[in-house]
Amino acid sequence: MKAAAVDLGLPVTHDMGPVTEVGADLGVVVAFGRIIKPDVLAALDMVNIHFSLLPRWRGAAPVERAILAGDERTGVCLMAVEEGLDTGGVYRRQEVTIGVGETARQLTARLADIGAQMLVSALDEGLGPPVAQSGEPTYAAKVEPDDLRLDWSRPAEELARVVRVGRAWTTYRGKRVLILDAVPADSAADPAAVAAGSGSLLLRTVQPEGKRAMAAGDWLRGLGGAPAFD
Repeated sequence: MKAAAVDLGLPVTHDMGPVTEVGADLGVVVAFGRIIKPDVLAALDMVNIHFSLLPRWRGAAPVERAILAGDERTGVCLMAVEEGLDTGGVYRRQEVTIGVGETARQLTARLADIGAQMLVSALDEGLGPPVAQSGEPTYAAKVEPDDLRLDWSRPAEELARVVRVGRAWTTYRGKRVLILDAVPADSAADPAAVAAGSGSLLLRTVQPEGKRAMAAGDWLRGLGGAPAFD
């Protein structure tokens, strides 16, 4: 966004103060990650492109939390910005199915494309009145490193979801190993399958601490078989 603005000769700032001084008719917020102050909202109407079906997954990490929860569907909402956390009325919404094995990065890219088209269409047609959110809210807290540590007592299906979020990790002999790609195993006899609380997780790409990413099979052959992770 910044590079495109600079190329067009548009001013760029990281300070919210000047936002109310440029004569804009509408502000557009995408993945801003902070609460916008009341005085700014009072001076300029704003809309937000949010990657969930509100009120489910209000907050910082809606895509990641949807995957971790095993949601089958998510979507994009174009919503009014209020003082509350993603509480505003919704102008447009579109549901999508989360693909089997779709990663957070892949899903975010798909939702961003949908959101951009939704925004352009809404601005062209006119926003119209927003519809109040209905249903039980859930909150998408920021994903922390501990959320991405693989707990091998959990089912393989759940572990695979953590891997899909990105930067999943475990430890082997006290050193961290990133699990970059893994799926529930069809057979526990596969040499790259690691036993979980139920089922097994088939490792496909890993990155041991201090090394490059590599095929899990190559790493495991060097170890002489599937490791007992710490």
